[in-house]
Amino acid sequence: MQFRHLPILALASLITAQNGSSNDTQSLNATLSGNDQLSNLTSFLSLAPGILQALSNATNITILAPSNDAFIEFGSSGMGSAIASDPGMLAALLQYHVLNGMYQASAITNQSAFVPTLLSNETYANVTGGQVVEAVTVGNDTVFYSGLLHNSTVTTADVNFTGGVVHIIDRVLTLPPGILDVANALNLTSFRGAVNATDEVQKANDRDVTIFAPNNEAFKSIGSALANLSSDDVQSIIEYHIVDSVHYSTSLENGTTLQSSDNDQEFAITINENGTIFVNAAEVVVPNVLIANGVLHIIDNVLNPNNTAAPSESATAGAPGFTGSAASEQPFTSGQPTPTTQVNPTEEGAGPTQTEAPASSSSPSGAAMPLMTGGVEYAALFGAGAVAVFGF
Repeated sequence: MQFRHLPILALASLITAQNGSSNDTQSLNATLSGNDQLSNLTSFLSLAPGILQALSNATNITILAPSNDAFIEFGSSGMGSAIASDPGMLAALLQYHVLNGMYQASAITNQSAFVPTLLSNETYANVTGGQVVEAVTVGNDTVFYSGLLHNSTVTTADVNFTGGVVHIIDRVLTLPPGILDVANALNLTSFRGAVNATDEVQKANDRDVTIFAPNNEAFKSIGSALANLSSDDVQSIIEYHIVDSVHYSTSLENGTTLQSSDNDQEFAITINENGTIFVNAAEVVVPNVLIANGVLHIIDNVLNPNNTAAPSESATAGAPGFTGSAASEQPFTSGQPTPTTQVNPTEEGAGPTQTEAPASSSSPSGAAMPLMTGGVEYAALFGAGAVAVFGF
């Protein structure tokens, strides 16, 4: 699997200054109401004039505006129904569609960048700097990935207004869920069960984390070794998969080490000439799954704190960190819910195939980057109860 790498701050140099004069830009309200693709959005925002006013007074922002069809599709979904009756979640979703910085489409390249949004409410995004979206070009399309790697494609780019730019997208963004919901949705049932069994739920939900989550095949392949471990051993192994800081694939560097959450163990990052990322000898097979409090990378083997061997130079897949044979049944899955989504390993930026995400929120996520200026207090941009229901 190939990965293209762009340092987290590199895109900052590509942030375009607000262009045009007062003669060729107009207010946000006029911009939205004058576009027939956004009538559902303007009807919706009319229910909360305070929100529209706050955004109209802001500068240096980018608004990802779902089209009429995107809102209709979302309104008929399970998540749409849940958010319609939850003003707090609805406000969080609106914040998640506003990028902290002004980004013309030309600033987004085929090298992924993780752009902070205005979503910083810790009920939904426990991340320093605000929850992020992944921005990348795929072929000729500009795409934003949100929770569960759901992709929203820009259908109309660079609609300028006095405070920034609007991009019309074909799908409402998905709020990144908490770790247990993500693990369930992505069929990481063994990892989910192990986290629950070892009381690591709180640590996995701490602010600003990176989680390397082995897939089900990784756990099953060493089932005999896991069966002989004590509960303390299993807990130590799960802790070894959690890092107390956020590291997207773009910030992982060849030859560096990361420290696990127990502050006593390290593991090595190797990136081969094809761009494949290894953590010790385990391969990252699905990178950059945004979670409410950071990011999750799916790996193909369980990490062993007592075996930090690096991959061979010719490795095309990960190597087991434990010696053991496959189990006849999937470990740690007793009592775990049925997965709701399948994610297939794919090249970064191509986007995995998915079904609808579960209608849930949780805790938080993170990154830091672009600058934000303007005459609005972003921390109070959206108040609870500012809007109650969808109006279509």
